[in-house]
Amino acid sequence: MKPVARGAACPAVPVSNETVTLSHGEGGRAMRRLIRDQIAAKLGRGNVQLHSDAACLGRITKEIAITTDSYVVSPLFFPGGDIGSLAVHGTVNDLAMAGATPCYLTLSLILEEGLPLATLGRVIDSVAEAASNCDVKIVAGDTKVVPKGAADGIFINTTGVGVHSTGQRMTASRIQPGDALLVSGPIARHGLAVLAARESLGFDPPPESDSAPLHRIAAELLETLGDDLRTMRDATRGGIAAVMHEWAEESANAMWIDESQLPLLPESRGVCELLGLDPLLVANEGTFVAAIAPHRVDDALSVMRSHSRCGQPAQIGHARARELSPVLVSRGLGADQPLDEPIAAMLPRIC
Repeated sequence: MKPVARGAACPAVPVSNETVTLSHGEGGRAMRRLIRDQIAAKLGRGNVQLHSDAACLGRITKEIAITTDSYVVSPLFFPGGDIGSLAVHGTVNDLAMAGATPCYLTLSLILEEGLPLATLGRVIDSVAEAASNCDVKIVAGDTKVVPKGAADGIFINTTGVGVHSTGQRMTASRIQPGDALLVSGPIARHGLAVLAARESLGFDPPPESDSAPLHRIAAELLETLGDDLRTMRDATRGGIAAVMHEWAEESANAMWIDESQLPLLPESRGVCELLGLDPLLVANEGTFVAAIAPHRVDDALSVMRSHSRCGQPAQIGHARARELSPVLVSRGLGADQPLDEPIAAMLPRIC
């Protein structure tokens, strides 16, 4: 056996100044520079503990809420948003719907070999802007690079940490017959925006995503309504229909929806009618449903109207004593009809 020559080193892998290469994920100089110059510099050095394996958050005296999510949306950029802002908004909203105030995020990136660094920069800029607007700090993260064809540009994983300011917990088990079901604004926007962008459908105007943070309106609702706010849920994959079925199962009540009261933008209504889609099944990313004690409906709608992104809030139905079908919808055709639970995604990879 021949002795190993002195000075032997790992074979060099070319590093590009324009695209992500496998060297950017191998732990060496290229990776360090990518994280330092392309990611941490854009997020703000005061937020990210750059050379530590763990973030020290200090003492947290309130009850902690935590959530985690992954984002694989295609295309990466769509009218009204992109994968970067979507990752921040989605995680912030999951905390908000639990009645928590978002405080910290982690950001893990899986990058595909060949991804233009300019595209990565746009995404990180969007993450930074969204986090700043939401008053949350990105305190830790990770970066991996996979070979070309093993991903689709960028996949993002986030974990969110928040705190509960009150002892109230958001749970559908608190829903009672007669409680009102409210939606914060026009539905079906995100799913239609991603569908139109992915398939280049050429609608004019194009559907625009409702991707937006919900923590401020959620906090105000909780402060205003107290225990009269039974629960909240952002209606993402599966849309309003999925939320109604989850609530019916957890509360052992039936949920009744009046289709004529659903807030829809004209362009959303037109796309749904043209493509034969039920807007109740289409995903949202900045619109939520709330179950409210019936005598507090006006107060809840007033709070929703005070937030500019929550235009057209509406009461869309109410909870009933359990019936044969867990979710019913009145479509103006006589008898109420069962609303089926989504079995599979109408459109995969929308978040």
